[in-house]
Amino acid sequence: MTGFMEAARQATQALRALFPETPLQRNDHLSARYGAEILLKREDLTPVRSYKLRGAFTAMRKVLAEDPAHGHFVCASAGNHAQGMAYACRHFGVRGTIFMPVTTPQQKIDKTRAFGGDSVDIRLTGDYFDQTLAAAQSFCADAGAHFLSPFDDEDVILGQASVGVEILDQLGRAPDLVILPVGGGGLAAGVTTFLSEAAPEVGFRFVEPLGGASLTAAVAAGEPVTLKSVNSFVDGAAVARIGARSFARLKGIDPAHVLRAPEDRICITMLEMLNVEGIVLEPAGALSVDVLPELADQIAGKTVVCVTSGGNFDFERLPEVKERAQRYAGLKKYFILRMPQRPGALKEFLTMLGPDDDIARFEYLKKSARNFGSVLIGIETKKATNFADLIAKLDASGFAYRDITADETLAEFLI
Repeated sequence: MTGFMEAARQATQALRALFPETPLQRNDHLSARYGAEILLKREDLTPVRSYKLRGAFTAMRKVLAEDPAHGHFVCASAGNHAQGMAYACRHFGVRGTIFMPVTTPQQKIDKTRAFGGDSVDIRLTGDYFDQTLAAAQSFCADAGAHFLSPFDDEDVILGQASVGVEILDQLGRAPDLVILPVGGGGLAAGVTTFLSEAAPEVGFRFVEPLGGASLTAAVAAGEPVTLKSVNSFVDGAAVARIGARSFARLKGIDPAHVLRAPEDRICITMLEMLNVEGIVLEPAGALSVDVLPELADQIAGKTVVCVTSGGNFDFERLPEVKERAQRYAGLKKYFILRMPQRPGALKEFLTMLGPDDDIARFEYLKKSARNFGSVLIGIETKKATNFADLIAKLDASGFAYRDITADETLAEFLI
């Protein structure tokens, strides 16, 4: 990979025509908690609120340098890559056709259109991303345009490496550890390739969503594999198959250095960063911060850089994030309760609740028998240990109940 370091520095310099370097900020809150020097590389503060602009700009710049007449780019994306390409198209004054699933939230469509202006044409195609991608690639071939991959492209990887260049220059020395989120692997591949050459003493940890652990699967198999299913909650990193070019640069990493973050736990991190620090992170943007507790014994006294990769969060999702966070923390549970159909039964149940317990949901599902009715009940509390007291009282009273908090199938239909 000779010359990658110099090429990454050149790519970084070219980016200055588009936006200044993103801040590398010491976070006092996290530093105090872990007894370490925790710095956030704020990729959520680029013009499009994610690092994706770096790769899109770099790849387009390379194509246009080789063929100035080539003025049509195509991508398939429902999120940050679409916005990055749209912004770069407007900068270069070239045409962009962006394919998005029909199910894409209007907010993301509007933002992409705002970034691209008259330079981009947005086409809503397919209910699922695979259908959208197929339509984009077919159109690209017919139109003779250049397809811009979100991660599986050497020039995109080179552009993402600029994050590593800035970290080294801003810190003025090599950090002990860099924590990188992983989806398709473009960011991780670029940053590790650059820093491994420029500062070989730097250590790395990679974090991906538990429901989209494509790097974990690839490391185990020795090659990219396609996951059978993907949890789409961490939409910026929920990728079924890591990029082949990305993995070629990551192959050989220690499997113990690849961490998996549960989707609901990420919600706790998002809320903490919002409420304590005033930092808005999307689920993928919170990945690197979310795994700090797992690394606490490894990072004490060290300089650690967490790359917060994006901040494109739709606040309409905030109730869902809060719900997931409460459930993961054990502060909210759902039960199906068989309530005897007799006077005083409800009052008897209510006396079992503690002073910190609150009913968040109460719904009769149906009368399943003359003598009993099924009730869906959601309870919030201030301490997770309070549920042990409630369950003990339920058991002692003879009430029949079922805790469905962790039952994904029932939760999907009932909650």
